[in-house]
Formats: sequence, structure tokens, C-alpha cells
Amino acid sequence: MASVILVTGGTGLVGKAIQHVIDTEPAGSRFGKKGGETWIFASSSEADLRDPEQTRKLYEKYKPTHVIHLAALVGGLFKNMKYKLTFLRENILINDNILHTSYTHQTQKLISCLSTCVFPDKVEYPLDENKIHSGPPHESNFGYAHAKRMVDVQNQCVCILKAHGSTNPSTSAYKEEFGCNFTSAIPTNVFGPHDNFDLEDSHVIPGLIHKCYLAKKNGTSFIVAGTGKPLRQFIYSYDLAKLFIWMLREYDDVEPVILSVGEDEEVSIKHVADAIVKAVGFQGDYSVSCLFSLYLYHRFDEEVLPQFDTTRADGQFRKPASNRKLLNLVGDFQFTPFEDGIPFTSDYVPNSDELSASFGYHCEMVPRELRQREDREEVNRIARHWIYRHVNSIELNMTFIET
Repeated sequence: MASVILVTGGTGLVGKAIQHVIDTEPAGSRFGKKGGETWIFASSSEADLRDPEQTRKLYEKYKPTHVIHLAALVGGLFKNMKYKLTFLRENILINDNILHTSYTHQTQKLISCLSTCVFPDKVEYPLDENKIHSGPPHESNFGYAHAKRMVDVQNQCVCILKAHGSTNPSTSAYKEEFGCNFTSAIPTNVFGPHDNFDLEDSHVIPGLIHKCYLAKKNGTSFIVAGTGKPLRQFIYSYDLAKLFIWMLREYDDVEPVILSVGEDEEVSIKHVADAIVKAVGFQGDYSVSCLFSLYLYHRFDEEVLPQFDTTRADGQFRKPASNRKLLNLVGDFQFTPFEDGIPFTSDYVPNSDELSASFGYHCEMVPRELRQREDREEVNRIARHWIYRHVNSIELNMTFIET
């Protein structure tokens, strides 16, 4: 039977990864293209999904039988903190239009991409699929997280109302009458080729790769904001793509699934930076220092980063997620080792001239005498003296990385 799979956000990191897997895996295999399948990777240039009419026209154009919904308004830590309402409203519009249009156009299956930010800030670890709504999310992602949570709420409403015997065609008919199957996936931190290397909007790995390239090009130090101690689970985008394809073909429950490597594969930000230094071939000064960056967060608080909390420079120390449900369902699955994925990711960084031209010179220098001191009180004294002497000459386009 012929099927048309529409991937919204199809030109982004995960969309490109799905396209790569479909194009390169053996035809007819578990993750390869099946007979009768047509894959459409839609970009934002084709339709503004905040607009219900443009969303409707996109569906009328392609008539999708299946949808993998990746499109979203996204940003790094500081944009999420500054524009909480914008992230809430616009993502709610996008998601509701996709869900409702999937219903009205009788889409058989819809998988929406959520994020681990949907989980409560105060929660017992490890995270699992039953803890999404057990408390408020972290304040830094408050708007975005609630918009993503609402996707699960809308999916769940279908089953809840059906279980209660509702005869309203706009609810129980999703599955009962039209055979629709709406569910969601919750990936942990994704990285891979075609990532977003914009210093303002990127996440930790592409942002650090960009910074490392600039440090190598300019002959400056590679300074990583924060202590380097926080731990994260990183999933390579091609692995995530395979798991989305698995969900599309084999998973038929409304309950979301965490798509992640195991808890025992957490990686520290220091380990990430080390791997990037090796992949980029950086041979200059390299240290992980929070003192200088913390001061700058505070110094330029009102002008540049008005909502940044300097006491949380590292973000949450760890937020491990369990992949037990996934492994029980998917069976034998081999994840790409973290160290193997970093070189492939760094190969996709835009030309270094383009990077520096876009963002100007990023002052990342801390005096060598500061880095070499071991006594913390002396370090603080030298840092304060150096900062007060030089801070007025630092450009305000300095950007810090979400960890």
C-alpha cells in the first residue's frame, strides 16, 4: 500500500538525518526505504505552520498518510529565558495546527518530537515516560516546555475520551473512525551533521565546535563557559533518525517514548570539549573556566542577558533519562559511540571565514597568569583586577554556550 511520509522541519538536524538514513540504508530493510513509500522533507519556506491555512495547503499538496513532526521554534538557553511567552504561543500554534490538520486530512499516524525539557525541574531520577506532568518544568525553558507538554496532553485526550465512551467525532474518531495514531518521542541531547552552529541559538556541542574553530583560526584560547562537570546523554542524529523510523513503522501506542542512550553513557561537558579539541585539531591554550564567564554574565546582565541567573551557569548538573522502555520495545539496537560521532559533526561546520564574518571577533582571552594559578583566593584577586582593567574594551557580542 502506498504511503506518503511528511517530515516537518525536514531540513533541520533530525530531518536531514532521517533523509540520510532513508537514502543510505538497504532498501526494504528495517530502517531503509520501503516499497511504495514517498518521503517529503518540508522546510519552513514551504509553509508557515503557525498559520492554519498554510498548514492546510501543505497537507493538500502532499496528502500525507504519515507525519513525523519536527518543526518548532527553538533557541538556546538565553533566548528561551528571554522570550518565554513567544516560545509558548508560537509552538502551541505550530503543534495544534499539525495535530488538527492531521486529523482533518485523515492522517493515519503522527509522531511529534518533544524534548526532555518537558520533565519537571524537581523530580526523582532517572526520568521516565510517566513523570512528564508530575511538576513544573525548569524556569529557563518554561514556555517551550509547556508547549511541548501540550502535545502529549492532546494525544492523551484522544485515548482518555475514547475510554470514557465519548461519541464526539472530534475526539474518539481520531483512532476509532479514521484509524489515526498520534504519539510522541522524547529525545535527549541530539548532535550530528547539519546541526545549527549559530553561537546564539545552538546547543552545547555545535556551539563549542564553532568556538573551537574560531579559537584555532584566530590563535586564541578555547575557553568553555562553566566548570565542565555537568553530565548529559547525547544521541547521534543518525541513531535518532533510525528510532523515529522504527516508531513510524512498529510503535502504535499513544504513550511517548524516550529515545536515548543509556544512563551509563552520560558524558561530561569537559569530555565533550576534549573530544572537540581532538576532532578540530586545536593545539592552543584550552581550559574550562567559569570565573570569567560568570562575571560577564553578571556585568552585562541588563544590556545583553537580562534574565540569566549567574548561580546556574552550568545548568542542571545532570538529568539522566531511562531508555529501558525503548530497549524493551526496539530489541537489538547499536548506538553510535559518542567519540565516533563528534568528528562527523565537526566536518559539517561552515567555512571558518563564514563563521567569523557572521559573528565578528569573540573575545575569549583570560590572562595566562590566571589560568596557571592554583590558589583560588589568588585567582579571584587576579581575576577581579584584570576584569576591572579590561572589561570596558570587551565587545558586547560575546556569546556563551548552554550546558
